[in-house]
Amino acid sequence: MSVLIVTQSQDVETVTAVTRALEARGGTAFRFDTDRFPTEVQAAVRYEQSTEQMTLHANGHAIDLTEVTAVWQRRFNGGGKIPSDLDPQIRYTCVVESQRALWGMLVSLPAFHLDPVAQVRLVEHKQLQLRVARRLGLRVPRTLITNHPNAVRAFKSDCPDGLVTKMLEPCLIPTKSGSKGVFTTTLASDDFEHLDGLQLCPMVFQERVPKRLELRVTIVGQRVFTAAVDSQAIDGAEVDWRREPERVIEAWERYTLPDDVERRLLTLMNRFGLNYGAIDLILTPDDRYVFLEVNPGGQYLWIENHLSLPISEAIADVLLAGPSSSIP
Repeated sequence: MSVLIVTQSQDVETVTAVTRALEARGGTAFRFDTDRFPTEVQAAVRYEQSTEQMTLHANGHAIDLTEVTAVWQRRFNGGGKIPSDLDPQIRYTCVVESQRALWGMLVSLPAFHLDPVAQVRLVEHKQLQLRVARRLGLRVPRTLITNHPNAVRAFKSDCPDGLVTKMLEPCLIPTKSGSKGVFTTTLASDDFEHLDGLQLCPMVFQERVPKRLELRVTIVGQRVFTAAVDSQAIDGAEVDWRREPERVIEAWERYTLPDDVERRLLTLMNRFGLNYGAIDLILTPDDRYVFLEVNPGGQYLWIENHLSLPISEAIADVLLAGPSSSIP
């Protein structure tokens, strides 16, 4: 059994962990750093009436992709090393064509995919996640996604515990020293008088949900790994624990979900056609589980290392077993 790991150069420890798990089970892993294409890696895809060929050429070796039995869609950065000093229009064309060539090759591989790109792209839409989760009986926070300032002001009256705001996509803001992330933020009273920026950029507004614990639920196939943290006990992590990752990491503990919540989450994954997902939940002081989102490419190694959860092994098992161990 051979697995193609689709990733990028900076993705090191997670790929290594899954590679070791695959090799321990008798599998073979081929790592493909997509940012090295087309500058360092060459691809050749050839179709004829009765045959087809898909080959990667890297470091003096050729990999026959038609022999790959599974693909792990880990990370993608096609064209990432194309020189930045090229004419902008030429560079744009080179990057787009490189990405088109890679995506076309990857999605046409006749192998088991963890997970299919089309499914991942679909599930990344937060609006769809909330709609499906609600219909499956999971609690979701009151949510407004808008570019209309008055809609936000009206929404405020329906949320007695206050509002938080966030972005639909992870966002980095350039600074003089590099960049900084945009985290979930509580809205203060005077913020409602300064919402004109919405005219250029819509945002997500949610009711502020009281927290007893925050949960990260990592699902691989039919296996569920849950960790919990009391973010309210850590200064700076109360609204968004990602603001203080180094201080929060040691506070995570293993956790067991109620059967009905776990069952609904597995049903959600099945509905979305996903074999992997990192799900964020809130446990409120009155024991309600509130669904926030599922990230089909979410990080997990920090939880695996801290709590000795065999997530990499579970990923390897699904990749080697294919559809027989994946979602129904």
